[in-house]
Amino acid sequence: MSNQKTTIFTGAAVAIITPFTNGSVDYNELGAMIERQIAGSTDAIVICGTTGEASTLTDEEHRECIRYCVEKVAGRVPVIAGTGSNDTDYAVELSKFACDVGSDALLLVTPYYNKATPKGLIKSFTAVADVVNKPIILYNVPSRTGVNIPLSVYRELAKHENIAAVKEASGNISAIAELFAECGDSLDIYSGNDDQIVPILSLGGKGVISVLSNVLPKETHDICQLYFDGKVKESAELQLKLLKLANTLFCEVNPVPVKTAMSLMGFCSEEMRLPLCEMEEANKAKLAAVLKEYNIIK
Repeated sequence: MSNQKTTIFTGAAVAIITPFTNGSVDYNELGAMIERQIAGSTDAIVICGTTGEASTLTDEEHRECIRYCVEKVAGRVPVIAGTGSNDTDYAVELSKFACDVGSDALLLVTPYYNKATPKGLIKSFTAVADVVNKPIILYNVPSRTGVNIPLSVYRELAKHENIAAVKEASGNISAIAELFAECGDSLDIYSGNDDQIVPILSLGGKGVISVLSNVLPKETHDICQLYFDGKVKESAELQLKLLKLANTLFCEVNPVPVKTAMSLMGFCSEEMRLPLCEMEEANKAKLAAVLKEYNIIK
C-alpha cells in the first residue's frame, strides 16, 4: 500500500515535561527548557504528551501550553501537540485549537479507559482527521490505555491523507515489523521507547519521540543522526551506552523519574500533580547515582 505523505520530522523529538511551581505551570522554566532543547539539536518538540502530564492539565492550561510552545519555538523545529482524549469530541476541539495556533502536527493517543473496539478506534481517529489541516501521529501505548491498535486499524487509517505517522510504544518489535511490512509506505513510524530506537530505525523508522531527550537532547538526536549517516555500529553503541540511564528513567512511572532528574540537574522543581507524586527515596538515590555515573550531575 503506497500513499506517500510528508514526513513531520526525522530524528529525536523530545516529549517535553511540563514544569510546575506552587501548583501552576511555570512558563518561564518551560521556555528555558524549550531553548535548551533547540540548542541541543532536538528535531521536534512534543508538548502536552504523557511526559508533559497532559492528563492533569486543565483545559485552559493545556491550550496555553500548546500556544506558548508554538510561539516560543517560532518555527525553528516542528511542534507536535498532544491532543488525544478518551472523549473524541474533546479531542476534536483541542485538535482544531492546536491547528489554529500553529502546531505543525498532532499526537493522538488511543482513547484510554473506554477501550474502544477496532471500529470505534477508526471512527474516533477519523473524526479528528476529518476536521484538521495538520498531519496526525497516532500514538499506540497499550500499557497505559488498555487498548492496542491492531494492524487492521492501521491499514484502514493509513488511507486517510491527514494520518501521517505512528508513535509505537507497544514494545512489541514483531508487531511493529508487521506494521512496517503492511503500512510502511503510507505511515511514518517512530519509536515510542528509548530502548528501541535503533531496532525501529533498522526497519525503516523515522526516529523517536523520546523521554531521554529531556535529559540528553544532543545524544538522543545523535543516535538517530549517526544511523541516518550510515554509522549504524556507532548509533547502536551510543544507544547501548545510554541504555542504563534510559531504563532508570522508567524505574517508576513516567514522568516521575525524568522530572526528578531535571530537578536534580537544576532545571525545575520536582513538583507533580496527583496521582503522580515524588519518587521513593531508594529510587531517587538510584537515579541520582546514575546521573552522576554519566557525569550529568556532580
